[in-house]
Amino acid sequence: MNAFQAFLLEQGTDRQVQGRMVDFDPDQLDAGEVLIRVAYSSINYKDALAATGKGKIIRRFPCIGGIDLSGVVSASSDARFQPGDAVLATSFDIGVSHHGGYAQYARIPADWVIPLPAGLDLQETMALGTAGFTAALAITRMEQNGLSPDKGPVLVTGATGGVGSLATNMLAQCGYTVTALTGKEEETDYLKKLGASEILLRQSIEFDQAKFLESARWAGAVDNTGGQILAWLLASMQQAGTVASVGNAASFHLNTTVFPFILRGVSLLGIDSGYMGNPLRTQVWQRLGSELKPQSLGSMTKTIDFAQLPAAFSAFIEGKVKGRIVVQIGED
Repeated sequence: MNAFQAFLLEQGTDRQVQGRMVDFDPDQLDAGEVLIRVAYSSINYKDALAATGKGKIIRRFPCIGGIDLSGVVSASSDARFQPGDAVLATSFDIGVSHHGGYAQYARIPADWVIPLPAGLDLQETMALGTAGFTAALAITRMEQNGLSPDKGPVLVTGATGGVGSLATNMLAQCGYTVTALTGKEEETDYLKKLGASEILLRQSIEFDQAKFLESARWAGAVDNTGGQILAWLLASMQQAGTVASVGNAASFHLNTTVFPFILRGVSLLGIDSGYMGNPLRTQVWQRLGSELKPQSLGSMTKTIDFAQLPAAFSAFIEGKVKGRIVVQIGED
């Protein structure tokens, strides 16, 4: 196999992260049982933090970026996968301490690889990517904890982001009444098209003035933010309400009290989309190909060419991106 194109993240002598397109030697790929010819990847907020050095994401330099990938098996030493199989792989150490999806080829441990689910093609799996898996895992975990549409409204924070957009659409099509919390008033129509029944503007709430217990409003919530927003959210849950914590876009700190837990029986679920293994990982992806496949997936997704990747990260850091960005690496 000849050298191929890859987006490589390196650390300079000044410890600044630098990303550049390179011709990569296949012998330098990390160990793994499955060699994949990559067709698509995606850009998650985590990818943008890694590529810009704004977050301490990369655990080993140099490292090919991209925590998501889909493509076709080129070679495999694991009996579960054969050349020609359509597959995907997301999270684990991909693009963090194991060469990732921003390359024309990737060698991945077989336990991290998922067969292409029925109902999805390779491009759609990356329109979903880690963001879609996170949203679907949050919904699955909340439903396992007793959430159902008849229990009451569900709040989604950070609703215009990748996880938020997908969670809003998935919940709405499953019959939930969804309130979208956002700081972007100009995206009201976008969120309503995804299925949000109500738009709640972040600037209308004084989160730092929240009481230990607020008026009980939400049966469930998907929180992308953390910090004061999550503390307010916990205080605003109904009796036996369920919150899925999926991100820390506002803060990784949480200053709250035990009152929501001991007086209202609120559950706070941690959603680990990075290292959640099988069989649940495969089950969630199967749901993403069926009842949780977002009806608005196409309208919330933009696809860019591989050559456009280096210039695409800054918009994520500046909070200017809504929905999902897919990167076309090779042929379908």
